[in-house]
Amino acid sequence: MYKIALKMLIEDRTKFVGMILSLSLSSIIIIQQDAIFNGIMKRTYSMVTDTPQPDIWVMDANTKYVDDITPLRDTDLSRIRSIEGVKWAVPFFKGTIRARLPNGHFETCVLIGIDDATLIGGPHTLVEGSLSALRYPDAVIINRAGAKEKLVIKKPNQPPIPLRVGDSLELNDRQATVVGICDATRPFHSQPIIYTTYNRALRYVPSERKQLSYILVKSDDTLSPKALCERIQRITPFAAHTKDDFKAMTKNYYMRNTGMPINFGIAMLLGLLVGAAIAGQIFYSFITDNLKYLALFAAMGASRWLLAKMAILQALWVAFIGWGLGSGSSAVLGFLARKTEISYLLTWELFLGTGIAIFVICTIALLISIGQIFKIQLWTMFK
Repeated sequence: MYKIALKMLIEDRTKFVGMILSLSLSSIIIIQQDAIFNGIMKRTYSMVTDTPQPDIWVMDANTKYVDDITPLRDTDLSRIRSIEGVKWAVPFFKGTIRARLPNGHFETCVLIGIDDATLIGGPHTLVEGSLSALRYPDAVIINRAGAKEKLVIKKPNQPPIPLRVGDSLELNDRQATVVGICDATRPFHSQPIIYTTYNRALRYVPSERKQLSYILVKSDDTLSPKALCERIQRITPFAAHTKDDFKAMTKNYYMRNTGMPINFGIAMLLGLLVGAAIAGQIFYSFITDNLKYLALFAAMGASRWLLAKMAILQALWVAFIGWGLGSGSSAVLGFLARKTEISYLLTWELFLGTGIAIFVICTIALLISIGQIFKIQLWTMFK
């Protein structure tokens, strides 16, 4: 009987294809919106992602997220280094600066200053040049996306020329020479990222009494990062967070204080409702058109529950195919968008959640239609 149920479904090609297309479209909308949202959220803490060496980030106690910087004193670095359980601690600077290109154009950039001695905090993937080249006078490293898209030299009637190793630019009227191009996660505002040493970064920006943005800390083998965070917060007035906690804190800030969760949630809800409405209507029509055959099965001795199980199998089969096609299409879109400015982050939790949503849609469609099966009368076969 179950094979007959699938054959009935497949033979009605118009309705079969219509249900699959509606569920596939619903899957694509849900996955695509959620993937873009995840990608945007990942960009909010891109600086933490691109700094894998430290276990702990130490900051002012009032810091709410990664760009909410209240500078510390340089002497605070020695205070952190003196705490038992700290393997090493280095300074880290993050700020914004206007870069002047050779053609006179200006572009606002993210300026990151890393420890002069160890170069901890620098980019981990270099396309050109080397990290050690930052020790040269006036040396900076530019992220590849910034060099190719915003820090380009435009001349009349000529294609834009991206910054290359050996090119120069001005940062706050000071000379800077590009010694490397790196791969870095795009920041939330998609600004170019400029890496240099900590002391050189302080020379590029206007002088202030406090300029130390963060202290990067590595715990030794005697203490876990969580325990060391608690010790730092107990001994000093600063906040200390592990990498994962700092990412979660930043993500939660944007979740609470921006309208993005609501906007993307509405789009995903509309995809869910559209899929439920179309699939429900088509499945209802499919059951109605086949009532006479179901009545014939009932006359041959099939119970109402057996007929209901046939309908459940049909709904599950359509849901599985629709979800599979939608997930596959979304994965292809993600592959095509991997080197563009589009933020697109696919996770297995996203595919699982979308699968559950699609099966919920089919459950709704089934509940709308299954009542007709329990109302079947034998005279229905003569309609």
